[in-house]
Amino acid sequence: MSRYTGPKARVSRRLGVNIWGTSGETKALDRRPYPPGEHGRSRRRSQNSDYLEQLQEKQKARFTYGITEKQFRNTYTEAARQKGVTGEILLRLLELRLDNIVYRAGWGATRPQARQFVNHGHINVNGRRVDIPSYRARKGDVIELRTQSREMVTIRWNLDVLDRAAPMWLEQGENKEQVTVREIPIREQIEIPVREQLIVELYSK
Repeated sequence: MSRYTGPKARVSRRLGVNIWGTSGETKALDRRPYPPGEHGRSRRRSQNSDYLEQLQEKQKARFTYGITEKQFRNTYTEAARQKGVTGEILLRLLELRLDNIVYRAGWGATRPQARQFVNHGHINVNGRRVDIPSYRARKGDVIELRTQSREMVTIRWNLDVLDRAAPMWLEQGENKEQVTVREIPIREQIEIPVREQLIVELYSK
């Protein structure tokens, strides 16, 4: 199975952060700010083991970007082969996924919705349709909504109502229907509450 389809609020409560960015998760975290389950209320996070903390950070990143364990591990392996700080490279590779860019551009309200737009063929990369969510963009790539997709009610609502600004590493066109990968993102430009060093420690064992 390529994506998680279970209760979103349950995962967010277990990890202590709003993973998918939905209002339901926010309400669940406000009402019950403790892990799910019979002993969730009495569980003391201060007593968590190092392994549990590392595992939770990995799960935060994996669920946030909506990928499988195998995909995440393969991405980590690729990051570990490159020169530089492995944790930062890992997040950089995940940020450059096409479904994430569609989300960052403000076309999708959530990453799962952005992934659906890509799967359904609503996105062009450098003038050609790409329907693979894991497609990795490169510096200079131009990503845009296909002409027939620009007036979709959901996309127009996301652009006009959510009006989410694209990150600095993406250059957004005036009509917000096109973005260009201006530069490869650095850690300070990646807004995701994950301690990536713990992920590296987990996989380095």
